[in-house]
Amino acid sequence: MLPIHLLSTGKALPAQRVTSAELDTRLGHSAGYVRKKSGIDVRHHATLAEYQSELAAAAVRDALHRADVSAASIDLLISASGVQEQALPNTATRILEPAGLPAGTPAFDVNASCLSFVTALHVAANLLTTGAYRRIAVVASDLASRGINWNDAETALIFGDGAAAVIVEAASAASGVGIHAYRMETYPAGKTFCEIPAGGTRRNPRTGAQPSDYLFHMDGKRVFRLASQLMDGFLERLFADSRYTLRDMHVVVPHQASHLGMQHLRKRLGVPEAAVVDIYAQHGNQVAASIPTALHEAVTRGRIEPGRPVLLVGTAAGLTLGGMVLTL
Repeated sequence: MLPIHLLSTGKALPAQRVTSAELDTRLGHSAGYVRKKSGIDVRHHATLAEYQSELAAAAVRDALHRADVSAASIDLLISASGVQEQALPNTATRILEPAGLPAGTPAFDVNASCLSFVTALHVAANLLTTGAYRRIAVVASDLASRGINWNDAETALIFGDGAAAVIVEAASAASGVGIHAYRMETYPAGKTFCEIPAGGTRRNPRTGAQPSDYLFHMDGKRVFRLASQLMDGFLERLFADSRYTLRDMHVVVPHQASHLGMQHLRKRLGVPEAAVVDIYAQHGNQVAASIPTALHEAVTRGRIEPGRPVLLVGTAAGLTLGGMVLTL
């Protein structure tokens, strides 16, 4: 048990809305094709003049405003993104100023692909329980649209951009709120199933990178097959050391991976459909921002009751599985 209190959540989206009907026209498909193929009504895509760090900063400011706390009270910022704004410096460094956090505030990145937020929240909880920090902002942001390969029919239609943030602080053990279980497992057999090959030291202009190497590549069938084989055992291990079971989960906040992925997860979990937070049709797959955006929607819509357990769960490139049980 890691006793932490979630003070607030926040969200930010680019202003540009992209409907499936608009993509039908743009890509030369018949009416309704993109909606049927992707399961999405609308997603948001940033313009080329917008920056990931600015979107993340807007989500942090939204969370601060909702909690009515000052930016100066934040003594650590953790940025959790699947893809950074640039190779150096870290994205957190670029978020500080537009978020209104004072110069000198420590800031660093956590990268675990689509599970970056869950991982960063666990890191924050551990730091809070040591007393090293008093109040931490965790923000996830991704501009997935920048990596879309429009020639790849499997992945081109499912992605949206966005950012979401939480403000957390230490709580007393007696309060009963916090993280009750956390688990992360990585299976490198799937490391090439989801990737952007270029952008680091492995593949860059000096090693012969091609323009397509900077775009997202996924073998969806292999991802689905491996994740399906692993998910049941993973869930058993996640709940093994918790006083809760899967059936106890009041609300489930999954990574909004794809229409098929969401359907499969519902069947695997076996929880009531009403318990699952599904914002996929209005946001698409926002990579690391998916889970915290869904969490924000659940909190602001009053779906999460105090003291009732919530499950955050998903898969990520790697192939990685991750889950967290917490009470708010």
